[in-house]
Amino acid sequence: MAEPNGTLDIIENVRDEEPEKLSLFVRIYGALSIVAGGLQVLSFVLAILTLVGFFGRVDLSELEYQTTTALVITLVSTVLSVAAAVLFVVLGVRLIRGNRRRAALIANVLITIEALIMVCNYMMTGMSSQMIAPGINMVILIAIQSYCDPALLEERRLQRKLLALNRKAEAEDGTLGRDTTGRGYITLNFFNIFWVFVVCCFLGLVVEVIYHMTVVDFGVYQDRAGLLYGPFSPIYGVGAVLMTVALNRFYNRNPFIIFVVSGIIGGAFEFFVSWFMQVSFGIVAWDYSGTFLNIDGRTNFMFMCMWGALGLAWVRFALPIMLKIVNKIPWNWRYSVTMVCTVLMTIDCVLTLASFDSWYQREAGTMDYEDTPAIVEFCNEHYDNDFMTSRFQTMIMNPDNASRAR
Repeated sequence: MAEPNGTLDIIENVRDEEPEKLSLFVRIYGALSIVAGGLQVLSFVLAILTLVGFFGRVDLSELEYQTTTALVITLVSTVLSVAAAVLFVVLGVRLIRGNRRRAALIANVLITIEALIMVCNYMMTGMSSQMIAPGINMVILIAIQSYCDPALLEERRLQRKLLALNRKAEAEDGTLGRDTTGRGYITLNFFNIFWVFVVCCFLGLVVEVIYHMTVVDFGVYQDRAGLLYGPFSPIYGVGAVLMTVALNRFYNRNPFIIFVVSGIIGGAFEFFVSWFMQVSFGIVAWDYSGTFLNIDGRTNFMFMCMWGALGLAWVRFALPIMLKIVNKIPWNWRYSVTMVCTVLMTIDCVLTLASFDSWYQREAGTMDYEDTPAIVEFCNEHYDNDFMTSRFQTMIMNPDNASRAR
């Protein structure tokens, strides 16, 4: 077989190679997933039956809003846990059979479910031990997804080929990360999704600050950041990820469709974030009550249109530019830089949630200063009420609006 003499030849040879067999460690993890998932299904079925019986004996109309919300969140968390247990069994079967593509897809779904379970647990108990198990599961699942994803496997093989033949310059032309199947614009792997999140956390904050200075309060700067450290607003990062995933296959379709779908996704997510902050901490970060076609004051027609415009600009114009910029990361730094940034962003997000939890406990008078976790003590020492009020200038906390037990 002749030696390839160009990058395109190398890529074609890489695609023709047989998939690598999954390692013994991954297959063992698959077997453990089947066992653990099966046992969890049985236990959760009993728990659901108990909850159903409880709801059948209780008249929800007689309960307070906070109590009803807490019961609903508990039920949602239980249903999500059952779904996760079933999918862990399916994931285990796929891993044992060596089906990379299906395993990667299931891992992606499980990552989302575990994240939702963490959200439910956090809303009910704050930064407690109930966050540990789903957090560990997410870390393992991200590793499994990255290992099994055929697209990432192809990239790793291509990397080795290019390094061996000294053809890195041809590969770094801004096309790596594109969906070579033609079904979408980019490959929806962890590498691409992470950088979409980070870049849009920054760009979204810039847009919001400029909008506030030019439209809301001319010439007045207000810190609109959503994390403790860095110029990041995660609501825009997550919104961009949702839009990218939803519109990846339709990036070249009618602009009006992209606009409408982006507006719906952005408005729904904005509504959820507002509801989550109020239920978890009693925090009101924005209130659109009294505006045209507002929905419970959490979103409105104008901002849904703005989400639509941002989504259209992102999918049609900004995403291709971002992909080229990100692919300027040298091959030998590509994954290491991403992992370091992932760790730093995760620490920032976890500390932010922990600081909100500590802030809530101090305002609600439920802080047990004699028996607090180390992370809560750290937040009490470094992020007191004055710091939180200064850092998150748009947020107003009223613990009475939260649905957590006090």
